[in-house]
Amino acid sequence: MTISLLGADPSSRQVGVVVTSSSPAVAARCARVLPGVGAACSQNVTDPRLGLQLLHEQTKANDVSEALTRVRESAPHAEFRQLAMIDLDGDTAAWSGSGALGVHAESHGRHCVAVGNLLAHDGVAIAATEAFGEAAGPLASRLIIGLTAAIAAGGEAGPVRSAGLLIAADVPWPVVDLRVDDRDDPLAELARLWELYAPLQDDYVTRALNPDSAPAFGVPGDPGEE
Repeated sequence: MTISLLGADPSSRQVGVVVTSSSPAVAARCARVLPGVGAACSQNVTDPRLGLQLLHEQTKANDVSEALTRVRESAPHAEFRQLAMIDLDGDTAAWSGSGALGVHAESHGRHCVAVGNLLAHDGVAIAATEAFGEAAGPLASRLIIGLTAAIAAGGEAGPVRSAGLLIAADVPWPVVDLRVDDRDDPLAELARLWELYAPLQDDYVTRALNPDSAPAFGVPGDPGEE
């Protein structure tokens, strides 16, 4: 029912997650980022509280594995959950409870981790991490490439209908937060939105922090007008 790919770019200190599902509004419930800390997913009979719990535990734990273990051992109904997280250095942890749905799997790659449930087969997660590792470009682009490979490898047992992309950087808010719902090919639409947003990403940060030096805005027809 859900496939997620979490990745980090240690050189830029960006971290993020891309997710797709047959369920609506998947990114709103499953994906979380905490600037300066990492990214996390809570999925499979989702408890949206657990993603931020994972990240807050990471601020106190020695590593991501310890943080995940603390949350797994304290969370109610943990056997229903599937959890994954990554820190700014690309270290990863993942876990699936005994109640994980259908074919479920995880794959750890260089600076990335993929998890999924109700998959077509357990090689779907591997396809995501392998494609991420071979891709070039910004973190957001590599995440989309990785998850697109997972869908091409078989994806979920049923059709996906929603997708989301969430990226944290060196400011206190997500620098990318894109979502698609109720579409026949939500990941392709997410890729289109990212291509539209990518040239504007840095400008929006500049406008927030130092508007005097930001590119001109407020011009009719400017795609960056807000």
